[in-house]
Amino acid sequence: MADPTAAPLLFLAALESGQPNLTPAMSRMLAEAASVCLADQDHPNSVELPLRGDEEDAFGLVRLSVGGATRRSYNDLQEAVEWGAVAIALLVTRHLSGYTVVERSRKGTGFDYWLGDEEELPFQKKACLEVSGILNGPERIASRIAEKLRQVERGRGRVSGFVVVVEFSTPQVRLMQT
Repeated sequence: MADPTAAPLLFLAALESGQPNLTPAMSRMLAEAASVCLADQDHPNSVELPLRGDEEDAFGLVRLSVGGATRRSYNDLQEAVEWGAVAIALLVTRHLSGYTVVERSRKGTGFDYWLGDEEELPFQKKACLEVSGILNGPERIASRIAEKLRQVERGRGRVSGFVVVVEFSTPQVRLMQT
């Protein structure tokens, strides 16, 4: 990363204590999956993470250390990419919107998570979040965003939300609001 002091830092380890409606075990699993994907692409522990789409920004992303047992636990990289993308999407959307996970969405809704304000009790379902990950293929980001925007539009009704695609080889995030 060129200048780590210039961009806000996002820590994958922060997921364990920063998502009130995900268990620490689930949060840790998401963070580990993202870290394995970054390590698989030979990235150091700290990388620059450009954000493109409706918002243009850059973050520093600090991953967890990845040892042999962690790599073997996430050896199915297709699954690791799915979960790792969720980890990064949760950190980015929380930083940009202040929203946190309210709950996992059910199949057939067209999106993955309900988001809301942490300070409002009970939590309100204020936005939806659809996430997709790509291990290696920055040229596929635009088509994946278009696909996910269509998917969310069919399923969400009038609820606003976010579509986030995370690409690990470059690495980068594309975020579009719906």
